[in-house]
Amino acid sequence: MVVEANTVRFDSLSLDGGATLAPVEVAYETYGRLNAHKTNAILVLHAFSGDAHAAGISHETGKPGWWDNMIGPGKAFDTDRYLVICTNVLGGCRGTTGPSSVNPETGCPYAMTFPVITIGDMVRLQKMLIDWFGIERLLTVTGGSMGGMQALKWAVDYPEQVVSAIPIASTTRHSAQQIAFNEVGRQAIMADPDWNGGDYYGKQPPARGLAVARMVGHITYMSDESMREKFGRRLRDKETFGFGFDVDFEVESYLRYRGSQFVNRFDANSYLYITKAMDYFDLTEGQGTLSSVLERAQARFLVISFSSDWLYPSYQSQEMVRALRSRNQDVAYVELQSNYGHDSFLVDVAEQAELVRGFLASTFERAQ
Repeated sequence: MVVEANTVRFDSLSLDGGATLAPVEVAYETYGRLNAHKTNAILVLHAFSGDAHAAGISHETGKPGWWDNMIGPGKAFDTDRYLVICTNVLGGCRGTTGPSSVNPETGCPYAMTFPVITIGDMVRLQKMLIDWFGIERLLTVTGGSMGGMQALKWAVDYPEQVVSAIPIASTTRHSAQQIAFNEVGRQAIMADPDWNGGDYYGKQPPARGLAVARMVGHITYMSDESMREKFGRRLRDKETFGFGFDVDFEVESYLRYRGSQFVNRFDANSYLYITKAMDYFDLTEGQGTLSSVLERAQARFLVISFSSDWLYPSYQSQEMVRALRSRNQDVAYVELQSNYGHDSFLVDVAEQAELVRGFLASTFERAQ
């Protein structure tokens, strides 16, 4: 598999909030090769805590990409047939301009002076990159969770450039519960004294707050059944329960480990900005009904949800499917049975891969 990683700088990017970022950089990785007619390009969009490293082994960390089980030769996104592109989102901290980037006007990191960003802004920067590649139409745009939101925005805002879209475990707008979980994470970060109003670069970062935010988030990614199977009520390194504030249960140890690992690779201010962008996302944005907005899309759709996903439950996917079908648009929908909760699209991929493989093959044939 041919893997390339790079960063492109653009002069400026106009944001939905009225501000302009100048300059702006976007980090990306590609897998496979673009064909002569440039008709085999797939844009993969990552979830909240992901980055541009979607597949292959990272030269930096030595770890596989977050969707390595879906992208590669012979896999669902077959890199022997397609060129797969993945970018780090605007506001991120893995190569694309975000709060930790240096503001050229001050010579210091933006921190909380970074402008408010939206899912639409993320997509606008991605479109600039796709245009830079000289790709006129994407065979598909796809992603899970926040990646699915971006895929929907692509299909609606750039209908002539999107042949198909595969939103997975996603939604057209956050529910009150989804916003509430994000707010708990943000408050955990801002309550950490080391956050210092966002001005912690070059100092002690708000590691404790960010770790707690990740712990809360990770609980929502799993299901009751998957946690029961993985941890149950097993005690760690002891046979009996004793009152105290040390790590007693295996699940406590796991969550603390996940929190500490997250601190090493993610920026707390990026957490604040990206979760806000997710919470403010509403595909209709006061432009009419969901059906009328989705009617602008010209793409074929494959919508996938998971039975045990209580963070992005199936009813949210079904809502977008009903809206598409009400306008007689080309849409297929499958709810997959899985015990892994919201993380199913990352870990329980066998059936998902077969669906995607068949959908892409028929889409590619139609598009030629």
